[in-house]
Amino acid sequence: MGLDQLLNLDPVGILTIVLRCVVVYFVLLGMLRLAGKRELGQMTPFDLVVLLIIANAVQNAMVGPDTSLSGGLIAALTLITVNAIVNRTILRSGWLRQQVEGSPTLLVNNGILIRAHLVQEGLTEDVVLQALREHGVEDLQHVKMAVLEVDGTISVVPADAQSSRTRRRIRGHKPDL
Repeated sequence: MGLDQLLNLDPVGILTIVLRCVVVYFVLLGMLRLAGKRELGQMTPFDLVVLLIIANAVQNAMVGPDTSLSGGLIAALTLITVNAIVNRTILRSGWLRQQVEGSPTLLVNNGILIRAHLVQEGLTEDVVLQALREHGVEDLQHVKMAVLEVDGTISVVPADAQSSRTRRRIRGHKPDL
């Protein structure tokens, strides 16, 4: 394939690839959001296989019959651009951040498991106890707080941890973009 063939791009074909990529991006984002925080936080070999199969399955949906180098590059550029726009938009919108990323979930409060939250997040008591051990806490009674973070990790605050307070309320600031 010569350079002249590579640069001979059909505008309708480009728009079709861009539109398909945007649709696939948002559908997959929604599906991953519905899968839950914990699914994204710890990837098993089975999850990796599913991820690879999904990538292969949606590749054709994004570029259609165009298997050219230019078609692949347009798809990649579109996905990177859409992802950058979504990330910048999320930084500026608390509501959208909540919808896309979710919010932390309290799992243990003062040594007591909050079973309703475990069920809501699809977690078992064993998973929480494993996270406690990973944080060096042997017994649930020694936990002030355990939180399922938006990235799927479990943060643990031991009961004997020192707490500090700020002198004034710290307001979030918008980063320079």
